[in-house]
Amino acid sequence: MKTSYQYKIKPTKEQAEKIDKTLEMLRCQYNYLLAQRFDWYEMNRCPIDRCPLICHIPYLKEQPNYYNQKASLVQLKIDRPWYKDIHSQVLQEVPKKVELAFDRWLKGDVNGKKSGRPRFKGKGQYKTFTYTQFKRHHFVNNKITLSKIGVLKVIVHRLIPDGFEIKTVSVTKKADGYYVILSLDDQSVPTIKPDFNSDNIVGIDVGLIDFYVASDGSRISAPKHLRSSERRLKSAQRKVSRRKNGSNRRKKAIQKLGKQHKKVADTRRDFHFKTAKLLLDKYDVIAVEKLNIKALTKTRLAKSINDAGWGQFITILSNKAVRVSVRLWRINAGLKVIAVNPNGTSQECSSCGHKVKKPLSQRIHNCPVCHASLCRDLNAAINIKARGTHALKAQLMSSLEESLRSPRCTRSVSVGYVTLTEHFN
Repeated sequence: MKTSYQYKIKPTKEQAEKIDKTLEMLRCQYNYLLAQRFDWYEMNRCPIDRCPLICHIPYLKEQPNYYNQKASLVQLKIDRPWYKDIHSQVLQEVPKKVELAFDRWLKGDVNGKKSGRPRFKGKGQYKTFTYTQFKRHHFVNNKITLSKIGVLKVIVHRLIPDGFEIKTVSVTKKADGYYVILSLDDQSVPTIKPDFNSDNIVGIDVGLIDFYVASDGSRISAPKHLRSSERRLKSAQRKVSRRKNGSNRRKKAIQKLGKQHKKVADTRRDFHFKTAKLLLDKYDVIAVEKLNIKALTKTRLAKSINDAGWGQFITILSNKAVRVSVRLWRINAGLKVIAVNPNGTSQECSSCGHKVKKPLSQRIHNCPVCHASLCRDLNAAINIKARGTHALKAQLMSSLEESLRSPRCTRSVSVGYVTLTEHFN
């Protein structure tokens, strides 16, 4: 099982200068390697799709990739000796980031989805570097030792559980200071809940008035973190606008504005984690809508949708359902979050299935066929639960069929709704 812990660090003035200097040098190297990729791309691509039979073929320059760009770091330290102040593993992560950004632009990610053209990092925009290998004895009590930086004080607000091994350590700079993110792994922790109950399922419908409405009638009102902080953000933004460009007073005002935005983001994220834990402690299967949030943010409700943070909440809910929670030494894993088709969940009647078209302003569902009358969001949540139940049955059936085809399976397999028995020679 993999997880990550984040701790705030308290570097000295000299250590903070080293971190800032490291980030700035890594930013310059990132831009240089990205420029190499763009130069090769522009020099070797052809604007036409056909040519005569006899033509001159120009010499093609070697394509920059992760390995030859990483090999160039040896010469970099010879030409620019100040790069020796950066640990080799940290410096080798830069070509990996460049290749990832460039490949996502040309080839797409694992799902084939392409990203936009990579942009050069401006001053102060490169904020994280990573040590890919780390020894546990370098993190003792409230001290952590980072190569080329020194021993830093760590605010340990929670202990690392026994058995977990530290894989990587990332140092990141945020508006309110510096943090270290520890990537932890423990292969011995089980990832399947022993008492998983497929009948303990709930459907939730996310919204803007109520953050979610569950199919059992429970609901949580939307906290609206951004709306409640608009006055403070407006005041901080006004101070930034009134300061002279490049002055120290403007830098301080920008820092205060960043802290205000970070506070809003942290409060929203904390709410999402607590809400996800509340649901996962009560239910084993949670059905949610597979929303196209990118399209929804192009409407007039974009600000409220971004304030609610549906995408972040569903991601946190899915991750917490799969992974093991080791906080307070309790294991809670092997749960499921099922995404269902959202089309028609608010229009269909949860009692008879009749479609009742209604505008978004109409908050009560009234069915003319079965005379059912209930909250629009509750009706949608019940429909989401029904679709999630159907999808869960299909998943369990397919997993049982696959397990029965395996020669290592038992003669009788029972999971959730069905029990299958098969005999092997």
